[in-house]
Amino acid sequence: MDLQPILGKFALILFVLMIITGIIWCLDVFVFAKQRRRAADAALAEFDARTNKLTAEGIKVDSTGKRAEIEASHLRQPTWIEYSGSFFPIIAMVFVLRSFLWEPFKIPSSSMVPTLLVGDFILVNKYAYGIRLPIINKKVFDIGDPQRGDVMVFKYPKDMSQDYIKRVIGVPGDTISYENKRLSVNGKPVAYTPMDDYLDDQHPVYHKQFTETLAVDGATRAHQILNTDGKRVFDLGTVENFPHREACDYSYDKFTCIVPEGNYFMMGDNRDNSADSRYWGFVPDKNIVGKAIVVWMNFGNPKRIGGIQ
Repeated sequence: MDLQPILGKFALILFVLMIITGIIWCLDVFVFAKQRRRAADAALAEFDARTNKLTAEGIKVDSTGKRAEIEASHLRQPTWIEYSGSFFPIIAMVFVLRSFLWEPFKIPSSSMVPTLLVGDFILVNKYAYGIRLPIINKKVFDIGDPQRGDVMVFKYPKDMSQDYIKRVIGVPGDTISYENKRLSVNGKPVAYTPMDDYLDDQHPVYHKQFTETLAVDGATRAHQILNTDGKRVFDLGTVENFPHREACDYSYDKFTCIVPEGNYFMMGDNRDNSADSRYWGFVPDKNIVGKAIVVWMNFGNPKRIGGIQ
């Protein structure tokens, strides 16, 4: 798994809890509360009749506070209804925020180093590319499309239960070529600027580091990528037979892919240590979860907090 949702199946758990507490809340408002009111009215009427009878017989009755006590005892919610009613609006708010606005994830692997490190907690914008129904992830309202350079979270095409995070390299219609560890997009070589070597904190290995600049709608977007000396461009033997495989042409040290309509070509920034579209294919639009926008915590390195390029 390339990405870990916070608390795993939290969305499904929240949905079930919201439904259960919501049903209880509705039953209480429209059924149980009315039943308690009728029971309280009947008890008060009985108390008033008894008090009036005793008063008529000349018996002095001290009813101070007794009437309010009887009413309160009959209107009091059972504990299970009281707790459900209290939790329902909180659970519903969290579910809506997490399903339609922002969702937290944790980075468990190094495929996006140096942009994202192991242990980073990130926030994903769920509406950046459209409003999708929770659980089934079906788009119901279009807002925007992924652009080259976006860091995007998506459902792994080979296992929809897993969430992956990579960088968008190719959008529908793009021709993506990769040779000698350098990209070309639509026949134009991508610009690379050498940087100081990058030392992997988890492994005592230096990587070649570059600033990679992608063209996006007449502008440019820059980010850092890593290459590892001694590793091949890609391992041809591990390329799978994925959907639209015919849109790609592979050789020993080069490949070219034309991104099909409704699909995206994704690569990790740690280029020689990332399983991505080079190996398992394109990401369909229906698999998109959202756009990674910020690192909101890394308990081992709080300086990591900030926006994602």
